[in-house]
Amino acid sequence: MKKAVITTGGKQYLVAEGQEFEVELLPKDEKSLVLEAMLVIDGDSVKVGTPIIDGTKVNIEVVESEVKADKVTAIRYKAKKRVHKLHGHRQKLTRIKIAKIV
Repeated sequence: MKKAVITTGGKQYLVAEGQEFEVELLPKDEKSLVLEAMLVIDGDSVKVGTPIIDGTKVNIEVVESEVKADKVTAIRYKAKKRVHKLHGHRQKLTRIKIAKIV
């Protein structure tokens, strides 16, 4: 089974063929992407790039373009001062599937 390390949205992910997961929001109009691999594990051989491996591509299919993550809340509270404020945020994500590591 081939595995690779890719970078998208300022984060690095260890991915395998057929894997499905969520990443930072990608442009809506794209249905498929090609990213470059930083590291490839193929059975016993391991290839490490500086920073990427030439000629190695990871084909990605966009499954769902806009998914919302769980809500994150932040609270500002000062004891005995009647100060309390609640902030909430839901990050928008893109669900992708790794089609092939070439």
